[in-house]
Amino acid sequence: MATAPSTFRPQMDADEEAALLDAIQKWVDKEVRPVVQKYDHDDVWPEEIVDQMVEMGLFGATIGQEYGGLGLSAVTYAKIVALISSYWMAITGIFNSHLIMACAVERFGTPAQKAKWLPKFASGEIRGGLALTEPNAGTDLQAIRMVAEREGDDYVINGTKTWISNGIKGGCFALLVKTDPKADPRYKGMSLFIAPKQEGFTTGKKFKKLGYNCIDSAELIFENYRIPADNLIGGIEGQGFFQATGGLELGRINVAARGVGLAEGALRLATEYAQLRETMGKPISEHQAIQLKIGEMVTRARAARLLTFDAAEAYDRGDRCDMEAGMAKFYASEAAVANSQDAMRVFGGYSYSKEYDIERLYRDSMLMCIGEGTNEMQRIIISKQWIKANPA
Repeated sequence: MATAPSTFRPQMDADEEAALLDAIQKWVDKEVRPVVQKYDHDDVWPEEIVDQMVEMGLFGATIGQEYGGLGLSAVTYAKIVALISSYWMAITGIFNSHLIMACAVERFGTPAQKAKWLPKFASGEIRGGLALTEPNAGTDLQAIRMVAEREGDDYVINGTKTWISNGIKGGCFALLVKTDPKADPRYKGMSLFIAPKQEGFTTGKKFKKLGYNCIDSAELIFENYRIPADNLIGGIEGQGFFQATGGLELGRINVAARGVGLAEGALRLATEYAQLRETMGKPISEHQAIQLKIGEMVTRARAARLLTFDAAEAYDRGDRCDMEAGMAKFYASEAAVANSQDAMRVFGGYSYSKEYDIERLYRDSMLMCIGEGTNEMQRIIISKQWIKANPA
């Protein structure tokens, strides 16, 4: 089994963190809010926004400072993600998928791999993501079929990945494969590679989606794709399952933070609208039916935020936090769905109009219940870890 290095990261000074979040808020107000509807409705890659995120260092947010990254704690990172997601969730997926790839290299890579790849990941010179899902393998990662065969100093890879974020625009991926398809148990035959785009690696078309627009979700196709054995993360076969799932702790904290942002964004929009919209001679915020909904929305958003930061703090301490990350991801994503639905009811008929941002939050929210492991699987993980920690 791969030994996971500590994820300990010190908390940023409170004043420094406040200044960083203020800068992010000003960027969102000036650059993001004016263009989000156009990009979302046209489903176009937001190149200018991505370039700005590169300049701000978001592609190196959680990468160590020794490699040129910002070295942010998971707590500060989660606050950034929640803030941006409360206005436009999709763009946080562009750098989050990239950072999960970087996390795998930073936590499990050899010194040479870290020195070669992490500075380029941190600067945004090379951007990419995590390639796990296949047509017949999603939550059940051990069911993947993509195979890497050793040939001298290289590996030759064949197979297909699907629904990969940054699939078209990304240039490199942490790629989960089978190096020993006959291994029993199956996870012992899995390995994780650093896979840059080159000959033998092509992408299919961009998938059309209900929401989460702009970010490209695509199929990755590998046909006699040859890479050096030096690209095997950690240099030892059979460690890939634990390397990939270790990175998903950070990924689930990110999804939880996105859920927080969506829940808080829906609450903000509903609160503003309820005070402006009048029926029966008074703002609808004065009607008890609306007050009941807003009261529930406030509570959900707050609980989601607290669970998410609880998981992020555990991650920063270096603790195993699959249960905490699972709880945060499960609750915050469901809070995002519930709050967006309640906000739709507050807006009434206008909620169906593309002129109002609430319809985007509604479309985007359901993905949070599916991505980075379904909420059904999260409940199983939570239960198993809880029972293990509390034997009869």
